[in-house]
Amino acid sequence: MNQDYYASIDKMEKANVSREYIVGWASGYLQNPKVEEQRINDAYEAGYSDGEEKNDANFSEWEGK
Repeated sequence: MNQDYYASIDKMEKANVSREYIVGWASGYLQNPKVEEQRINDAYEAGYSDGEEKNDANFSEWEGK
């Protein structure tokens, strides 16, 4: 796995980004299937979409949540 993945997760954790966003981002980045429908929320969906695009620039909206 490349260093970008780990650097992005580290950056999000240090910024106190929502755990759900980080889990969604990691799942999307790794192209894992989404979690069960009843566990999906806005933070997870946003993270998953950003992770699919390998984009770590949009997480600031989820800081401190």
